[in-house]
Amino acid sequence: MNKVETIEEFYKRKFNWIPNNLKNEIGHFNVFRLDPYVGINAKPVPYSRRDFYKITITLGSGKVYFADKVHEVKKQALTFSNPHIPYKWEHLDKITGGVFCIFDQHFFNQFGNLNQYSVYQPDGNRVFELSDEQLEKVTPVFQRMFDELASDYIHKYDVLRTLVLELIHFAIKMQPTSNISDIKSIGASQRIATLFLELVERQFPIDDNHQQIHIRTASAFAQQLNVHVNHLNRAIKEITEKTTTQIIAERIVQEAKILLKHSKWNVSEIAFALGFNEITHFNNFFKKHVQLSPLKFRNI
Repeated sequence: MNKVETIEEFYKRKFNWIPNNLKNEIGHFNVFRLDPYVGINAKPVPYSRRDFYKITITLGSGKVYFADKVHEVKKQALTFSNPHIPYKWEHLDKITGGVFCIFDQHFFNQFGNLNQYSVYQPDGNRVFELSDEQLEKVTPVFQRMFDELASDYIHKYDVLRTLVLELIHFAIKMQPTSNISDIKSIGASQRIATLFLELVERQFPIDDNHQQIHIRTASAFAQQLNVHVNHLNRAIKEITEKTTTQIIAERIVQEAKILLKHSKWNVSEIAFALGFNEITHFNNFFKKHVQLSPLKFRNI
């Protein structure tokens, strides 16, 4: 089954009608064997990377690049990718097989925000090397996806969401405890920090429409959140142990690195998209945080 079928299409195909509560809740899900899409005679992947979240088991070694980070897979791995962070594999000829599922945010409409999970956050772990024992545990989850997708069970998409979450939580549990922030009580500071981080992410990724981000300062974010800037700064420091300005700068630097490595825009266009009206200001900002000029970073 190569076509990505929406929930609406499933109901229309199976029952020739669409429930009222689904008419405005279109979602996409599908699952594939990896074998046809790797190797010398690889077929084009049947979906757009920019539209879908993806969870993959790869068998074999290789390197995967997520934005400005590189992960080396030695034997087999479980990887997570989303539409907002560019990625690519090297040495695909060494991948001997695997399986992957794709889905979009609408597939989880009213069931939660995928970006709340660390595997889909900008600084979260996305590549998890698997032992043979772990591989035996996680592979059957994908087989259950194939079985459910081929079934006529009316609630199969609920089951498929559960299986996706099972994979997400399987990976998160693999992370060492030392890499997980101490759990803090959910209060005013936590809520403000969560809203702030969501507002930061909402401005990204920068796409081909060349839009410009407009919220770049702590005071501007505080105004959007309807809180005093000092209150915002205290909440962010308490929850993240970083300053508001530091988090904003880190996210702009990360986006700058992505655009320098994965887009054909010149430095002036990137500077403008990231809210810098003068290219010299962007050059100084980037060099301060990366210790390289934008052009030198692009060419390394």
